[in-house]
Amino acid sequence: MSRKYKFHNKQGAYFISFATVYWLDVFIRQIYFNVLEESINYCRAEKGMEVFAYCFMPSHVHLIFRSKNEDPSGLIRDFKGFTARKLIKTIEENSQESRKEWLLWMMERAGKKKSNVKRRQFWQQHNKPIELWSDKVVQQKIDYIHNNPVEAGFVTNPIDWKYSSARNYQEDQTILKIDI
Repeated sequence: MSRKYKFHNKQGAYFISFATVYWLDVFIRQIYFNVLEESINYCRAEKGMEVFAYCFMPSHVHLIFRSKNEDPSGLIRDFKGFTARKLIKTIEENSQESRKEWLLWMMERAGKKKSNVKRRQFWQQHNKPIELWSDKVVQQKIDYIHNNPVEAGFVTNPIDWKYSSARNYQEDQTILKIDI
């Protein structure tokens, strides 16, 4: 197994991206963004997560983070597990979700392909963590994260994407607080 994408330095800061199964565009409704927002806030307050940059896209999440408890792998495992359960439940209970049956069917389909998934799989199982070893690499990843909504054609200016730390770097901490 490759050593390239693993959390080797337990004290290090990492860039990670993780996507929904089949790159499903789940995060197009405020209620689903709220689950991610609440989960990040909880992990910051209770699990020792430091967040330096983030972007929530319709089908994936980008983070630059560090685990103060020196367990980045466990932190992300718990975050993804909790958010998967919460998001699936939120989709199931959302009477306004016109794609409910299809989304749940796609997640069941993905879950059947994995022996360690009981029913539905929400997130793809890989994270591809990249340790950030220099200020230059940190800035490259921050720029990549902040420009993601621009490259996708959703906005023309990174600070206009509501769920991006580009706003935080402009002194706007109204959505999520980060650790600068």
